[in-house]
Amino acid sequence: MRLLQSFVPPLLLSSAAIVSAASSWSFEDATVTVQTKGAGLGTGAKDKLSATSPLSKSVSLGATDSLKLQLTTKDGKNAARPHQAFLTLTDPITGVEESFIFNVKDSGKGSVNLAHKDLPHQFLTSSKPIPASIVIGSFGSSTPYKAKVFDLSVTRDANVPLAVPEKPLRYAAEKEIHHIFREDPRSPPKIISLVFAAAVAAALPALFIVWLTLGANANHVSKALSNAPVSHGLFFGSILAMEGIFFLYYTSWNLFQTLPAAAVVGVVAFVSGSRALSEVQERRLAGLR
Repeated sequence: MRLLQSFVPPLLLSSAAIVSAASSWSFEDATVTVQTKGAGLGTGAKDKLSATSPLSKSVSLGATDSLKLQLTTKDGKNAARPHQAFLTLTDPITGVEESFIFNVKDSGKGSVNLAHKDLPHQFLTSSKPIPASIVIGSFGSSTPYKAKVFDLSVTRDANVPLAVPEKPLRYAAEKEIHHIFREDPRSPPKIISLVFAAAVAAALPALFIVWLTLGANANHVSKALSNAPVSHGLFFGSILAMEGIFFLYYTSWNLFQTLPAAAVVGVVAFVSGSRALSEVQERRLAGLR
């Protein structure tokens, strides 16, 4: 019994240590291959990568090259498929990052292909090698992996112009805008207005002569005013008022002053005119016209 009691505390401590020591993500069997376009298969430069130390030399990627990185992800000592795995490139000058997703199978074997055209334009103009890191992580208590594995030296064809996208639109405060409004329309010279006013006044006698020639009966004015004095008076007054409104608009009023007054006078002219026409129709039906 005493012997059993002496073994229990060490066993409990070792179990707690095993539980607390969570596994970590890593990789193995990693290789990076740079293949030149048009060259035969298997002729590209191939280097092995280590999860503990970066490659001692830079990996060169030319304008017609393509890079392929293959590895096997593992959780602890066992090969496993993580939730996410990336090859991340970081520009050492600008800090711009770009990540490329590994295509990982259930067995943990994964690969990523990278062509020269897939790189952002910041990497194509970088004067220093670009650090390439591998990021592996997943759900659970396993510690994710992120470490630099090699430096990528990017070269491009100097004869091919670099396509730099336009800068994105940034919303910011603009300069103060000073509006210059157009001057209000002016009336024509008074001499022109007087000429046209004289022409209208000279046409009035001719209008009355033609009216009398066509058989206008001025004797019915008193009859009409006696039958409907309000309707005839308002209708005639509304016509004069509308002419006065047009004169004021021509001389001093603006459109916002003219429209309300014209609307009121127009309603009065419509109502009184209908009443006046009804009175004229009654006299016509009675045979007085």
